[in-house]
Amino acid sequence: MNASGFLVDIQRDEHRVLSPRSQSRVRGPGCDRQQGASTLVLCIVIACTLLGTLGMPTTGLAASYDEAVQQFRNGQYDAAAATAAFEVERGVWSERWPRLLIQCQLTQGNHADALHTYRAALQRYPTSIALRYMGLDVLRFNGLQDEVGQAEADLFAQMQRAFAGYITRDNLVAAGRFLTGRGEDARKVLEMFYDRVRERDPEYLDAYLATAELAIRKGDFQVAADTLQQALKLGEETPELHHLLAKALESSDGQAAAEQIATALQINPQHLPSLQWLAERAIDRERYDDAKDIANQMLQINLHEPSAWALLAVIAHLNGQYDVEKLMRAAALSTWEQNPNVDHLIGKKLSEKYRFAEGAEYQNLALSADPLHIAASFQLAQDMLRLGEEEIGWEIAGEVAKSDPYNVVAYNLMTLRDRTSKFSVLKQDGIQVRMDAKEAKLYGDAVLELLLDAKRILCEKYDVMPDKPILVEIFPHQNDFAIRTFGLPGGAGYLGVCFGRVITANSPASQGERPSNWKSVLWHEFCHVVTLEKTKNRMPRWLSEGISVYEERQRNPSWGEKMSPQYRSMLLSDELTPVSDLSAAFLSPPSATALQFAYYESSLVIEFLIEQHGQEALLAVLDDLAAGIPINDALTRHMGSLQRLDTQFDAYAKARANQFGALVDWSRDTLPEDGDLATWKGWTRANPTNYWGLRELAKSAIEAGQWKQALIPLSRMQQLGVLTGERDGPLEWLARTHRELGQDRQEIRAIQDNLAQSSDALPALRRWINIGQSEEQWENVLDASQQALAIQPLLPEFHLASAVAAEKLDRHDLAVEALSALLELDLVDPAALHFRLANAYDHQNESFPAKHHALMALELAPRYRDAHRLLWKLHHAVSRSDPAAADPADVENPEAVKVPAIEEEEAL
Repeated sequence: MNASGFLVDIQRDEHRVLSPRSQSRVRGPGCDRQQGASTLVLCIVIACTLLGTLGMPTTGLAASYDEAVQQFRNGQYDAAAATAAFEVERGVWSERWPRLLIQCQLTQGNHADALHTYRAALQRYPTSIALRYMGLDVLRFNGLQDEVGQAEADLFAQMQRAFAGYITRDNLVAAGRFLTGRGEDARKVLEMFYDRVRERDPEYLDAYLATAELAIRKGDFQVAADTLQQALKLGEETPELHHLLAKALESSDGQAAAEQIATALQINPQHLPSLQWLAERAIDRERYDDAKDIANQMLQINLHEPSAWALLAVIAHLNGQYDVEKLMRAAALSTWEQNPNVDHLIGKKLSEKYRFAEGAEYQNLALSADPLHIAASFQLAQDMLRLGEEEIGWEIAGEVAKSDPYNVVAYNLMTLRDRTSKFSVLKQDGIQVRMDAKEAKLYGDAVLELLLDAKRILCEKYDVMPDKPILVEIFPHQNDFAIRTFGLPGGAGYLGVCFGRVITANSPASQGERPSNWKSVLWHEFCHVVTLEKTKNRMPRWLSEGISVYEERQRNPSWGEKMSPQYRSMLLSDELTPVSDLSAAFLSPPSATALQFAYYESSLVIEFLIEQHGQEALLAVLDDLAAGIPINDALTRHMGSLQRLDTQFDAYAKARANQFGALVDWSRDTLPEDGDLATWKGWTRANPTNYWGLRELAKSAIEAGQWKQALIPLSRMQQLGVLTGERDGPLEWLARTHRELGQDRQEIRAIQDNLAQSSDALPALRRWINIGQSEEQWENVLDASQQALAIQPLLPEFHLASAVAAEKLDRHDLAVEALSALLELDLVDPAALHFRLANAYDHQNESFPAKHHALMALELAPRYRDAHRLLWKLHHAVSRSDPAAADPADVENPEAVKVPAIEEEEAL
């Protein structure tokens, strides 16, 4: 019988699982009913005792066992092992002592001793499922892979025998873990194993931990977190609980996850999984020396710890030490040669560093050791999708979703594929854009035009040309973007992500009333394509982000992060991160502002490097990265020592900060804690150049509707050069103030200043369009509407403004774009739009589309006189220019094509 059949049998005979009853056998004629009842009562008592305490020491020894367990939980492995060994040697009848001893021995890497303990214990406790399950790892880490198959078969057979009667809670949890590892139905395991234990014993911690492990394995982090929060109420001091809670929280709250790991290590400073978590985060932050130190700390606990050697292999690879990488991997596999978790971990960490091709190679190695390793299969699918190898990636992802139907990430991804299969596809010159069909008709051509422009300019500038197609996917729903990008809903705040040759982005539809400039976003992400291609994905995050933000500003001064009062303060404070540690600023930043500042600071580093050493030096650094040279070595080779670079940039950044508002008082020491308008008036009278006081005075005056009073501090800030264009910032306030005071020219100047600083100032653009329309300044209207469409192309008002302005200016190509988009927005007068399109095409001498739209106008409005006139004109123009193209009947009888007298209503 296979495991699936076993689960079915258990489900069929549910009353036997964890049952405190045993079935009374039919007795001979001499057995009376009273004796049978007594036997049944005795069986119930025995079964209940076994259920609750099987394997527990006697009352006199219970404290000793609990004390030993707590020693293990606290990382006192030698003390716990000594206590357990003593009890085993003196023959105490409890299987928990040898299991605790084996746990200590495996944790410390004493695999031969663990094997000796296991085999002796198995002779004494052959019915223990928990012991047999633990023994599987004992055999594996002793290189006895040939015995594992038989051991699994024996374990399975014992499970069948155990479920025929009663089973203890620890054995039931072990059985659930065993079946989970074999890929059995997760819901059945949860309901028939873990939930049953928790129902019978709500204070049994291991059932909560097993439930959380299963949920994390399936990507259901919310269930895991909820389960572990319940477990916290049990009050047991165990690092495993906090480590699992960190894993459940890290995708949604990195800071909370770090706090849980800190708690775990307070309980047990030698907790290997928590130390591994820290080492992985250090690698994420590119603090490779710190990661090495943590890995070496793990090896001091267990010289054979596979995850420690695997992480050292990752660090060696990232440092270009490929021979060392091979040695580290060999060490990781020294005790269990076919351990798939080693290659899976190495590959996963490399993929997290955007080394998807190398990561995929490791996942293939993991799958060669264990073809049923679900995590390796799914990571391989993700790697292939991020490499643009979509056919392979989707096929593997589909296989994972089919074989593991409770894998949340796989399910989400396959569901998303069904939705995106309806996307429109735009292709040109090695670029493929996929986006919502309606959105593609509205601004898809503009997207493709921008990307082609970015490819031409940036590829030439960085001397690189991608040799494979570049895929860009734009999602109208933020959750779809997050699932495609991260595997799970969430990721709020991300506008776009580039994996190399694959870009994912949020469309304006997913961003609310004030979306970001999609052109700026796509230019930024395409710059990543170029620099990642040039370095073969071997570049630190700060360098990649810094170049992309820098290139945004090079393309358009209003794009990208720029100096602001808050950034000025951060540049002059301890929040300025040294260049050598900049990548860490992108991981788990304390706030959204801190993350945006990391982008700005990184771009400032690029400006500094180019100013000091030139573009060629930057390109040389990127070439070194492609050759596998670590970033610090590459910087040293072309730009001097890293310590000197940190010092020079610190001075450069502070000088840049001090240049901003050089005449302004930036102190906050004497600011009123909470003031009204009168308070701020008095305070700024004594402090007339203090930025923060002027800002608060302007804000208070605007809130009170006192526009003349608001103009005073805003004008002073303008004179001091510190008006900035952030959303709901001083430049927006100034424009509104001038408008309320009827100062048209001043309002226009404030709007123009705002647009020069902000890439997404949609309210300012809307106002600029209205002013231009009222004054018939069509050039301004056209320019403003085109800028607005780079932010929000899904609203008809901006297409309509663009169409009118283009028609007024005889820019019929732009008129065609705008009017075609309006047709897709289902406006109330489509006939008029078709007529205007026909006119625009006619002015471009494109008779076929002109006739088509004229006919469409007449189909919708048969009495549309202007459309009749245009169609008559178009027909005769075609006939005269190419008589052969006209209908022969029309040529022979010219009167046949004449439109009846359109002055008379009846003729129509």
